[in-house]
Amino acid sequence: MSSVTRPSGTRPVRLRRVDAVDVRRRQLIEATIEAIADVGFNATTIAEIARRADVSTGLVSFHFGDKDGLLEATLRHLARELSRSAATRMRAASSPRERVQAVIDTNLGANQFERGIGTVWLAFWGQVPHSPRFARVQRAYQRRIAANLSYALRPILPVAAARALAETIAAMIDGLWLRATLAGDADGCQARLVAGTFVDNQFMLLGPGR
Repeated sequence: MSSVTRPSGTRPVRLRRVDAVDVRRRQLIEATIEAIADVGFNATTIAEIARRADVSTGLVSFHFGDKDGLLEATLRHLARELSRSAATRMRAASSPRERVQAVIDTNLGANQFERGIGTVWLAFWGQVPHSPRFARVQRAYQRRIAANLSYALRPILPVAAARALAETIAAMIDGLWLRATLAGDADGCQARLVAGTFVDNQFMLLGPGR
């Protein structure tokens, strides 16, 4: 059990073992993002990550096995954060168009163009063709975006049409993100504008009130 910093005069707050493990894993994931952003994927080693997290290399290996395991965990973490953010935005939306925009704003949000996160995603995509484990993460990520978009579109389109348009928007989001990242777009504003304009045009074709 580990104590955490507390105000003077209060009782110690104890972390359960599972909480302490989660904190440590999060610390290592953040160190991984920082290392890849600073030196690139190929130059990032277990030793470099351990140094940045101020832990032993053995502890990194204990939690994640190897460098690929740590990158996979980092990517799953980023994907979960995206999913939670999208769910929160979609709950606040009041129409199909707003729910689609919620997905766009999440996946093309300014935070997704931060140097650390952008570098990790680029490194990940570069490794997908060579790694079945990364390919599984990629498929899960793509399914989640498409599912969110399909859910947003189902009230106004038949199931098959909703899925087809969702896949198109999802592919556009990925392409716009990649193009904006490589172009050095600081906040993704143009990418969101292009995606939003495309969706507006699609909704216009569906007729008024959509």
